[in-house]
Amino acid sequence: MSRQSVYLGVKYGGNDTAAALMIDGEIVAACEQERYTGDKHSRRFPSDAIADCLAIGGVSMDDVTELAFVNDTIRMLREIYLRPALTSHERIGFMFQDMDRLREYWNMEQIVRENTGYKGPLSFNRHHLCHAASTYFPSGFPEALILSIDGMGELESGILATGRDGQLAVRHDANHYPHSLGLAYSAVTDYLGWLHHCDEGIVMGLAPFGDPEAEVAAGGRSCLEVFRDIIRETGPYEFVIDPDWMDYFTVRDKWVTDRFLETFGPRRAPGGEIEQRHKDIAAALQVRLEEIVLAHLARAREDFGLSKLCIAGGVGLNCKLNGKIEQSGLFDEIFVQPASGDNGCAVGACYLAAQRNGGVAIRRRDNTYLGSRFTNQEIEAVLRESGQAYRAVEDASSEAAAYVAEGRIVGWFQGAAEFGPRALGNRSIICRPFPESMKDHINARVKFREDFRPFAPAVLAERTRDYFELGQPSPHMLIASQAVPERQDEIAAVVHVDGSCRAQTVTPEQNPRFYRLIARHEELTGCPVVLNTSFNVKGEPIVNTPRQALDCFLSTRIDCLVIGDFVVEK
Repeated sequence: MSRQSVYLGVKYGGNDTAAALMIDGEIVAACEQERYTGDKHSRRFPSDAIADCLAIGGVSMDDVTELAFVNDTIRMLREIYLRPALTSHERIGFMFQDMDRLREYWNMEQIVRENTGYKGPLSFNRHHLCHAASTYFPSGFPEALILSIDGMGELESGILATGRDGQLAVRHDANHYPHSLGLAYSAVTDYLGWLHHCDEGIVMGLAPFGDPEAEVAAGGRSCLEVFRDIIRETGPYEFVIDPDWMDYFTVRDKWVTDRFLETFGPRRAPGGEIEQRHKDIAAALQVRLEEIVLAHLARAREDFGLSKLCIAGGVGLNCKLNGKIEQSGLFDEIFVQPASGDNGCAVGACYLAAQRNGGVAIRRRDNTYLGSRFTNQEIEAVLRESGQAYRAVEDASSEAAAYVAEGRIVGWFQGAAEFGPRALGNRSIICRPFPESMKDHINARVKFREDFRPFAPAVLAERTRDYFELGQPSPHMLIASQAVPERQDEIAAVVHVDGSCRAQTVTPEQNPRFYRLIARHEELTGCPVVLNTSFNVKGEPIVNTPRQALDCFLSTRIDCLVIGDFVVEK
């Protein structure tokens, strides 16, 4: 069959640079630059990601019908820098501080063509429409409400849209920078001593340890009352971030104001002690985010009458928020783009290009295994060169399950890499979900990260409701739910302090090898659940190659590595 269309989506400018490739209406490859260069949330031009996408798809740059770029950079230049500078002295200074970035935005087409050698049609696509397309078209919902929220696009910090029969329509886009739920979350992440645009998930994990109603030392109000001042609703779908409390608009990297510091106390130093006030602040921030989003969605459910919801944007990675939406009963089903961050915009740009040029079939697409992949011959060559002892196996799933059932920690490297921040059974570290101490062991000796951070369970899809209060499939590990109370002790290592779990539901169609591993684990232990965490250590991207997998295995307390059809033991 001859190819009708080849679309290359490129995300560059800001963090999480990536590429995606669509051939004849199907995403066949999607890769993140960080996996090749090792700089987490990479800002580099995604040359390696592009090259791998083309190789996976078996095409060259000359075959590309259209290069679909994420962001309308001229609109961003005009709205974020030039227009505010006309009326704000501070924004004039901010603009001059960012002159290199302005120059890059102005010359973006030249930069893209020089880095790719592409001479064909090149489109610039609105940021939040890329997010919206990335979640609507693979959702399988002919009609759906679409929510995209993140730090910022060209100007908007989020949009509300609808999708009907393959057509997207923006219904609300009046929340503009600097009024941003994503940037407010980033500001608190920075204040609490972690990396903004990177560690927001850590703050989400800390929140259940806090009390949002705890009184603030200065002022006699609760943390949540203060956050309701900081983030205020101003209309049915609108909010503002009070500049008296947060400032990332006039001074780069300031994030919170002196008033915030006077109210909540000094910043936590990176790596410093985590005090109760830090936990309470995280809890109040999380509750306020949930209040705002759920209120807007309740109104949208009434206004538009749509029973399905699609979610994307960086805030879409907040699985606690997604769990609240799922549990609210507002929608019959929700679909969360597994690469909801800016990397996923590369996928959305492909869908937009295809939709403009003939349309895209609305069909459920849960496949996230779109990245680098290696043959057994390539894997064995790496193992042989390393000098490590290894052996070939006939059934990698059964071998891994036996190790897990014995209480050993397994590095599991199979098939194509997942696109997005979640390891979904191809680039995973796996162990049994009990006893509770297993969580502390992996945090301290394998992942080298904070001891309070939770791990996720992967469960056979047909056994989901035996263990989790989850009313729909969750193949991408992005919806938090409560563990069934009588099962909590059985899977204690994957239950967070508030009884919640970020479960991944696994089917044989989605990932046959991983499904067989979990099924065999159930045969050996009676438990259809394993602990599944990403194959990396704190601060590093998920491993991408056999060499990286072997290096991570050798430098941690992982007991054995099951890589392709080979096993390496310590």
